[in-house]
Amino acid sequence: MLSRVSAGSRTTLTQWVRAQKSIRGYAQVVSATGSYGNKKVSMSNLEKDKYINYQRIEDNLAIVKKRLGRPLTLSEKIVYGHLDDPVNQEIIRGKSYLNLRPDRVACQDATAQMVLLQFISAGIPNVAVPTTVHCDHLIEAQIGGNQDLSRAKDINKEVYDFLATSSAKYDIGFWRPGSGIIHQIVLENYAFPGGLMIGTDSHTPNAGGLGMVAVGVGGADAVDVMAGIPWELKCPNVIGVKLTGKISGWTAPKDVILKVAGILTVKGGTGSIVEYFGPGVESLSCTGMATVCNMGAEIGATTSLFPFNSRMGDYLRATKRGEIAAYAESFAHNLRADEGAQYDHVIEINLSELEPHLNGPFTPDLATPLSKFKDAVEKNKWPPEIKVGLIGSCTNSSYEDMSRAASIAQEAHNHGLKTKSIFTITPGSEQIRATIARDGQEEILKNVGGLVLANACGPCIGQWDRQDVKKGEKNTIVTSYNRNFTGRNDANPATHAFVTSPDLVTAMVFAGDLRFNPATDTLIGADGKPFKFTEPHGTELPPRGYDPGEDTYQAPPPARSNINVLISPESARLQFLEPFKKWDGKDPEEMPILIKVKGKCTTDHISMAGPWLKFRGHLDNISNNMLIGAVNAENNAVNNVKNILTNEYDTVPSVARQYKANGIGWVVIGDENYGEGSSREHAALEVRHLGGVAVIVKSFARIHETNLKKQGLLPLTFVNSSDYDKIDPSDKTSIIGLSSFAPGKTLTLRLHKANGATVDVPVNHSFNQNQIEWFKAGSALNRMAEKAK
Repeated sequence: MLSRVSAGSRTTLTQWVRAQKSIRGYAQVVSATGSYGNKKVSMSNLEKDKYINYQRIEDNLAIVKKRLGRPLTLSEKIVYGHLDDPVNQEIIRGKSYLNLRPDRVACQDATAQMVLLQFISAGIPNVAVPTTVHCDHLIEAQIGGNQDLSRAKDINKEVYDFLATSSAKYDIGFWRPGSGIIHQIVLENYAFPGGLMIGTDSHTPNAGGLGMVAVGVGGADAVDVMAGIPWELKCPNVIGVKLTGKISGWTAPKDVILKVAGILTVKGGTGSIVEYFGPGVESLSCTGMATVCNMGAEIGATTSLFPFNSRMGDYLRATKRGEIAAYAESFAHNLRADEGAQYDHVIEINLSELEPHLNGPFTPDLATPLSKFKDAVEKNKWPPEIKVGLIGSCTNSSYEDMSRAASIAQEAHNHGLKTKSIFTITPGSEQIRATIARDGQEEILKNVGGLVLANACGPCIGQWDRQDVKKGEKNTIVTSYNRNFTGRNDANPATHAFVTSPDLVTAMVFAGDLRFNPATDTLIGADGKPFKFTEPHGTELPPRGYDPGEDTYQAPPPARSNINVLISPESARLQFLEPFKKWDGKDPEEMPILIKVKGKCTTDHISMAGPWLKFRGHLDNISNNMLIGAVNAENNAVNNVKNILTNEYDTVPSVARQYKANGIGWVVIGDENYGEGSSREHAALEVRHLGGVAVIVKSFARIHETNLKKQGLLPLTFVNSSDYDKIDPSDKTSIIGLSSFAPGKTLTLRLHKANGATVDVPVNHSFNQNQIEWFKAGSALNRMAEKAK
């Protein structure tokens, strides 16, 4: 990790980046003509001088199609249309590493802190591509929208000031707290068909609802693009999902991805883009398609997207981007798959037959159709009482979602009912909040007992000061969110969280019972008479247009040279970074296993969010949460591992710090799909900061594996997954073969047993030559600095 560097090294690093500009073209946003078909269309209403470059896609595809000689899927058209060098780039699905030129970068406030700290270290005067920062993660749900927002502004003032001044200085658009959730703001303002965007949040694929290839990445990847360096992505495979029929009744767009998650599981999309197509697409709204793409992160997919259609055009026009809609219509031949395009795997879903689903608990791929859910509740002894129902978030807070939920609430109100469960509503953006307040949906939801929270992530990411149950108390919540890992929403491992549509959440809170099926069951009204809900209905787009609400956007000022970005040396929340040490050229020998992780280990287990979010800009402080949620295979305990120096058990971070203080490197052993979930690079940074050398697992989630590489760690996988069982937590480990480290060449994990015996286990890696240089230099940013010398 490169960060606090001298003035001289900053100058050389800047010179290197400028040299790259002259060699490969400094991430040009648009060609000299700036148009396709002699048009010049702004990328957004907030960036009138940044233009969509369809001509680049057209030109690149002319080269690529001639080279490959086959029809292309939609995702291939967009990805290959953004190649840095379409003439010489190797293009083999699932194998090649592509160098790409994204159109833009988006960062949320929790990850943006580390992104900007790294970018500052480069000494570059401004970002090379349009970039935005969004304040959505640091607002805790406690009392209600206005009070929680005011409290967050006070508590997080230091961080918000840092983000605001950094954004202003480096030509970055800044969305202040209260603006809304990054993915909803992007959909409303920045996403466009055929674009390529990276974002430092795993749910960046939300923009696929507008036909954009939008990929969640770690902060180091974002820094590369912001600095004008091509972004590296392993050429994705393509999974096709053919939709037929028409969605109706209690079935919602959310049920498409809940069904797909049940089919593919949490790792079935790894290394692939999920591309939806077929006649059923036309029955989904643009925001409904965004919901589907958003939760594609839960199957490990690189991203998900839909072909450009009239529903996207309607949404663009409703959000005052009619010129982009017209431009996309003129470019439509490249915004859909070619006839005869081949997918690596195809799933078919008949929307006319698709049932509503509830997924969970504890994992988003345990999919149960509504008709079978009551039996599942009773069979599995899930707590039937619904303590809290939560709707909204980046996944399901559109005008359509809110109006459908309001139709259900109004019907219950007409029968004199209030919710039996606590009921919360999280608007995805200030625009959504203002519009549903104007049009009456907010009042309807409040009338039945709903509490409107701030326009922020809130309980979806664990920012929830929950008071209705004690920690450890077994209970049930239902949400329209995207993720439901153990302890995800409220830090209570006993909470059973089920993910479903806002429609089902809203209906079920009136019953207060997880076994309630609104399609078949009745409730008793205030008059003592039974009634059954009619099918929910809503309006896709507001008939009177969107109300923008309060202006919460800070544009970068024209003059930026006098803006100072200050970090107090005494700050507990922000910290300049120091470069990591480079590899010493030797195979690491006889390293202890800090922890052998048992079972699911997401980024929530490795680097928890919730109250820890406040330390995202201070690497040393946040490292005190490293792996404290992971289950130790030795004793089935969390945050309790043996220290080989004392033979006593202690917390994971404490033991790691003692090893580091004594110059002892260590490794982590893990299970399947290690690092599933968030894009947070802190899950890699903390391991590196506290002295980790390698993470050796059965398989990795894509983003986490890349993050580990970027920070100079060795992410390795067992050639034979059963070798995981050969490892005793008391073993010491050596990694053999790094002196001849090469792409595709297997390394050896040598296990030193307590009885003196050794066992050799083959391990694979996915490093290419460029990534091997990251490892040798100590991190990707260290390698950048080396090239500058």
